[in-house]
Amino acid sequence: MGEPAASSALTLAEGTALVRLAVGAVGAHLARSPLDGRPPGFPALRALGACFVTLENAGRLRGCVGSLDAARPLYLDAMRNAQRAMRDPRLPEVTGADWPGLDVKVSVLSPPEPVPVSGRRELLDLLRPGVDGLLLVCGEQRATFLPAVWQKLADPEQFLGALLTKGGWPARGWPDGLEVSRYTSIEFADRGPRVPAGAVPG
Repeated sequence: MGEPAASSALTLAEGTALVRLAVGAVGAHLARSPLDGRPPGFPALRALGACFVTLENAGRLRGCVGSLDAARPLYLDAMRNAQRAMRDPRLPEVTGADWPGLDVKVSVLSPPEPVPVSGRRELLDLLRPGVDGLLLVCGEQRATFLPAVWQKLADPEQFLGALLTKGGWPARGWPDGLEVSRYTSIEFADRGPRVPAGAVPG
């Protein structure tokens, strides 16, 4: 059992502490050092929460892994997802060569809310570009885009089409039984350059 679910509206101090924990998790893995799992001082980070961790190097995606459901304390979710993002199956594994220029971003999610729509046009009319993260579920298939994806796919039609493609559905289709949820997020970033590879951040 944990404390009540964390809100996505963290303070700057809380968010800064959270992303530094994610950075520390990456650094510990690269240095082959034990992960410091001591609870942080901020109660909001000890509450149950869900987040995505994105790793980039010189603008190139190196990994993005996260949780949609608040199943563990937020600080543990961030550290766990940071290390999982290092081994994103879509990309080569993050190594010490990435460390000096590695950017680490943590997106803290609000709980997904069902969007009761019956078709594609209805959903497109409801989408809030730059605000909504979107989760599509149909049977065993599911796909999600964080709100940050709007920075690259600003048009709702493109956004939805790319997400459908990601989930394995036709880009211009609407699968029978498709369930739609949306959420918001707040992002905190810790950018390079960093100390030499192998050194664990303090």
